[in-house]
Amino acid sequence: MKAAALLSLVPLTSAKVLWDGRFNDLSSSSDLNKWSWANQVGPYQYYIHGSGDVTKYVNLSPLYKNPNDTASKQGVKITLDSTAYWNGQNMRRTELIPQTKAAIASGKVWYHFSISRKDVNAPSVFREHQIAFFESHFTELKSGWISGEQATSNNNLQFMVQGKSLWKTEWKPDVWHNVAYEINFSSGSVGFWHSEGGAPLQQVVAPVSASTSSNGQDWHLGVLELPRNGYADTNEDFYFSGVYVEDGAITTSVTGPGSRMKKPRMMEMFKPPMDGKDLMNTLHKEKQHGTYFTHP
Repeated sequence: MKAAALLSLVPLTSAKVLWDGRFNDLSSSSDLNKWSWANQVGPYQYYIHGSGDVTKYVNLSPLYKNPNDTASKQGVKITLDSTAYWNGQNMRRTELIPQTKAAIASGKVWYHFSISRKDVNAPSVFREHQIAFFESHFTELKSGWISGEQATSNNNLQFMVQGKSLWKTEWKPDVWHNVAYEINFSSGSVGFWHSEGGAPLQQVVAPVSASTSSNGQDWHLGVLELPRNGYADTNEDFYFSGVYVEDGAITTSVTGPGSRMKKPRMMEMFKPPMDGKDLMNTLHKEKQHGTYFTHP
């Protein structure tokens, strides 16, 4: 009875990170080539890109991450060049899609990432860029001139829900924008959290109604650029880091949670003979040695 009572006090909280796309387990972008429809391995599906080598479109480096994010070993540079046309389309595209069976499109979840640009190979302000979007475009970021605008250019980074801009800021070079989409797939709503640099995330757009539809394999980390007559292709680079999806309470720190949470070793708790005193000693030792509910 004592052991049963003590077991009732053991926290059973599951991992907050549902899917981890922080590139920590990739040695280079060439690892993305290991994925295929017949061999679905790694954190990302990689098939939306031009006809060139992966290094023309995707590259990894510690220099490509938000330096304030100590949980990420490296970030990714996503490139659009003159060959970045996918599957005969007239849109330039370089995109990565989560490879996971986790419930990233169920209940209330947060899609985290940080994004930046530089003066070199800056995204065009004359073309529309759809960034970190879902297939149905119920929410996304956009930059550049948006189709239908009266002006000829737009230097803002914008948060969109159902095609409507709900937040924007001038997209300056070398500024890291930390983002979390607050998505409730059950109630059908989307909110937006944001900060710059190393500042903690704050909610800047309260949840609004949206047609939150996803199969868990249609969130596109990267960029789709719409063509526009009169404006030639230029090389463009987009930088991302700190990419993950979590449930539970939102992590506002730029350094997100650990990559995994270990489950309690419940089978060890039931090894006979173990009375209440032995159980308490076991739990105490595990906490001391960092083997109980800790990051690997």
